[in-house]
Amino acid sequence: MDEIFTHIEAHADECLARLKRACAQPSVSAQGEGLAEMADLAAGMLRDVGFSVELVPTDGAPVVLGRMTGRGRRTLLLYNHYDVQPVDPLDEWTTPPFEPHVREGKFYARGAADNKGAIVSRACALEAYLAHRDALPVNIVWVIEGEEEIGSPHLAQFVAQYADLLRGAYGCVWEAGGKNARDRYEIALGCKGLLYVELRTRGAARDLHSALAAAVESPAWRLVWALDTLKDPDERVLIPGFYDDVRPISPAQRRALTEWDYPEEETRALYGIVNFLGGLSGERLKEHLIFGPTCNIDGIHAGYTGPGSKTVLPCEAYAKVDFRLVPDQDPARIAALLRAHLDAQGFDDVEVIAREGEPPSAGDPAHPFVQTAARTAERVYGHRPALIPMMSGTGPVHLLCGQFGVPMVTAGVGYAGSRGHAPDEHIRIADFIAGTQYIAALLEELSI
Repeated sequence: MDEIFTHIEAHADECLARLKRACAQPSVSAQGEGLAEMADLAAGMLRDVGFSVELVPTDGAPVVLGRMTGRGRRTLLLYNHYDVQPVDPLDEWTTPPFEPHVREGKFYARGAADNKGAIVSRACALEAYLAHRDALPVNIVWVIEGEEEIGSPHLAQFVAQYADLLRGAYGCVWEAGGKNARDRYEIALGCKGLLYVELRTRGAARDLHSALAAAVESPAWRLVWALDTLKDPDERVLIPGFYDDVRPISPAQRRALTEWDYPEEETRALYGIVNFLGGLSGERLKEHLIFGPTCNIDGIHAGYTGPGSKTVLPCEAYAKVDFRLVPDQDPARIAALLRAHLDAQGFDDVEVIAREGEPPSAGDPAHPFVQTAARTAERVYGHRPALIPMMSGTGPVHLLCGQFGVPMVTAGVGYAGSRGHAPDEHIRIADFIAGTQYIAALLEELSI
């Protein structure tokens, strides 16, 4: 692999130029901005490497499907997304989010870490490999969707159309991943599920003078009291039946957690916190982080929240709440349990609007594909990576892989300080090069 690794290093500037073009194109799915243009750009990038490409229409953004035939029988599935998060708050960016900048060995732009850096890195890895080999050792199916950041609401349409193609994969290389706060490489094998809901309460026909709070019910208080029934001070979710379907951790998964040297001190420093939730540490912290379902309030709004004072009794209030789910919790069942709980607590007037739902998927650290990925990472990064059965975030792993029994591993180019979803998102150029070399090395390992 030396000549391929050298090729990647020698052509790093060309690859970064591609990344600049990709990150200069806005593609904010939450706002419907630039998705068709970015899909065309991604499709062109794949064609330049030698892929046969289709732009598969959905009721939302198109899915880029690339296929390349290799000399082996195995098929490797690659998954990425070309959409990015909104850039707000804009005034906290050092340089404009869609005007990529390189400074102090880092590449700054919205999408650099999540997830355009990985797309360009993989394209460059395949190009470098083919520059020194007559063919790929495996067949490649590359899926790049444009709605991951809003819960992949239309990806199921693509999956229904191409289910036979997906279920034939030997393994999948997912879009996320990279180095932790101790600069150690980590590989996740799945992700938590998600139920995202909005709770809404209503009162008077319009906002009223707050003096009327003596006689008119406040929807803000109704909302606060309803939220208070969801979780106790010990962080246990109080919805009856919420934990009933939680699958026990397997022995292999528990061993992987034990072997994971989680960087507690560095992570606390990175987050700017003194302690983790409930004072957790050690094995209990790792288990709770990976296999603990959650109930989180994303935001609350009611009445006046601007500068100064305005004495008002709001006519409505709403909160956005997400539940991170673990195997075998089902988003639809949790939504039904939530509705039943609120009704039983006397909050049948609280409207529940279910926004998104994605099932969880946890992987097997002992799977041969996973072990190949770990062995390759050790070769490239110089240390044995942690194998994390499930990342604490969410993505359509079950939809694309889990339901077909296809194992997945993450392989990203970010690090713990990349500021994904935040202002000044960036990657380190050295990680971008190493991640490109890792994908090329993984291809070689899969040929054996």
